[in-house]
Amino acid sequence: MTWDRGGVGVSERELSVLRVIDRDFQHEVLEKLSRLEAKVEMLVANGQPGRMTLVEDRVVELERNDVRRTVIERFVNAGIAVLISVAAALHGHWWK
Repeated sequence: MTWDRGGVGVSERELSVLRVIDRDFQHEVLEKLSRLEAKVEMLVANGQPGRMTLVEDRVVELERNDVRRTVIERFVNAGIAVLISVAAALHGHWWK
């Protein structure tokens, strides 16, 4: 049997092949969509601490540590600068 689609004849066999190809394509798209949904759920975690929440917590902790380390480094650098300045100022008095 042939179907007439706009002046082009399409056989039943060709239609069945097109249906199989369409079904395979739909299956592939749904499979990819389900994998994407699983990845999004893993990131968001639906009320549980997901990966994004854990990453955000780690970033906040790292920022806190960075600020703390920066303050300590400034004090250490200031102390070293004072010691070098004192040594340079008293250099002439030590060697006499």
